[in-house]
Amino acid sequence: MVANPVLVALDVPTSDEAFGLASLLKEHVGGFKVGLELLMGPGPDTVRRIAEFGLPIFCDVKLHDIPNTVRNASRQLGALGARWITVHSSGGEAQLEAAVEGLSAGAGGRLAGVLGVTVLTSLSAHDLEQIGVGDGTENQVERLTRLAAAAGAEGVICSPVDLPIVTAAGPGLLKVTPGIRPTGVGVDDHARPATPDAAIAAGADYLVVGRAITLAADPVAAASDIVRSIQIQRG
Repeated sequence: MVANPVLVALDVPTSDEAFGLASLLKEHVGGFKVGLELLMGPGPDTVRRIAEFGLPIFCDVKLHDIPNTVRNASRQLGALGARWITVHSSGGEAQLEAAVEGLSAGAGGRLAGVLGVTVLTSLSAHDLEQIGVGDGTENQVERLTRLAAAAGAEGVICSPVDLPIVTAAGPGLLKVTPGIRPTGVGVDDHARPATPDAAIAAGADYLVVGRAITLAADPVAAASDIVRSIQIQRG
């Protein structure tokens, strides 16, 4: 059981903002997510800077390309200090295996793992049907979870509502869930959200929480409230 499963999404435009938030929250959360906004803006060195706090860094890059390109990109992210990186499982088994190989090589013996993205929390069954996945969210999540497990991924990214499917399809996989919204906080662009305590009860190992903490009037208090609700749930 993870002591503090909250990974704060540092979805801000500048490295200084990200570093400031991380500095403020480092004693209250379990790690940080660095996503495309930072990586495409200030750049990859942001990962190195946040890694100075000694907490795990989750690079949410959602790679989806030919295996060789994914292998090389994963190697670079491993060298930067990423503890986890995300790869779209829909890119296929060879792509996932390439990510695992590249990340391991870049990490140089340091613990690092690939998280396979199943179905984005912003997608509904209707959205999947529009892009040609007509047999529903549950079947797609199960299919991609099994694929991630077969390719050697450490875990998967999934909606909180899909946790029972992932647990059954990929025993032993780490389960990381975005779309976390405490009671009273808007769902924003997540089609399938859940509260922190509900996600933990459903089997999540880590929770990715962004705006509910970073846009709060008091981010430390918001993070502490979420962690407290999780501890109550765990009993």
